[in-house]
Amino acid sequence: MASSESSRSPVLPALLAPSTPRAIRDALVGPERAEFERHYAEEMAAAAQSLDLTGVLAVLDTFRKVAEITQRHGVEAHTRMLALVEDLQQGRNVTTIGAAAHRAEINAKLGF
Repeated sequence: MASSESSRSPVLPALLAPSTPRAIRDALVGPERAEFERHYAEEMAAAAQSLDLTGVLAVLDTFRKVAEITQRHGVEAHTRMLALVEDLQQGRNVTTIGAAAHRAEINAKLGF
């Protein structure tokens, strides 16, 4: 008769947590990825001197939120949003819709 321990499934290593620096960086796109890498490197260097991880944790928290938004909406949609932001910052015209039209669009999708 096999012992209960030998019949258990083997313990597998856990996958990377979504909040690890690598997972966060991999979920970011374009200039946000470069910005994360720069801020993270700066804060890690500062933490090595001060032995204070507060700055590192703040960078991880900020960019984790951006990474989650990117994943939730999809890379293509997030990249389009970044392009729109760039257009706005450069003073170029951006197509917009009014609040009433947007509400109607949402209500139609919700079946109202």
